[in-house]
Amino acid sequence: MQIIYWLLVALMVVGIIGAVVPAIPGSSLILTAIIIWGIISGSFVAIKIPLIVTILVLVLSIGVDFLAGYLGAKQAGASKWGQIGAVVGLLLGFFGLLPALPFGGPLLGILLGPLLGAIIAEYIYQRNFQLAVKAGIGIVAGTLIGNLIQGILAIAAVGVFLFTTWPQVFGT
Repeated sequence: MQIIYWLLVALMVVGIIGAVVPAIPGSSLILTAIIIWGIISGSFVAIKIPLIVTILVLVLSIGVDFLAGYLGAKQAGASKWGQIGAVVGLLLGFFGLLPALPFGGPLLGILLGPLLGAIIAEYIYQRNFQLAVKAGIGIVAGTLIGNLIQGILAIAAVGVFLFTTWPQVFGT
């Protein structure tokens, strides 16, 4: 039982990483691991609090994701075109650099793609390079801050799970 517990905790750590890094499942992976533990342990009563906390974290993460990107874009004066460009840049950066650089490519694409996508889209829309760069940086900064907040929320969810299930598994 302890081996399964540690495997699920490892899955939750991947979920924490996914909460910070785009394109990797985050809070939903943590929620899945908690539900699997509830099924395996046969005691959903023991995971009631972690389950509720993780569902709240999942909802908050979705809200933080949209709000942080929106506030970053708004603060920098970006238009909807810049936000669309950032999403397109994220997808193109991730999948476009995957074949070229199989190890660092997707991560580099996730970091540079949204910035370049937002700058290009804003420049096409506003025809002002300085405003386009400012908007691109604002969108990316807002998204990064949102990702950090999501990571903190994910760590809290895993911490609650460990705190409430540790005595059940290890009897201390």
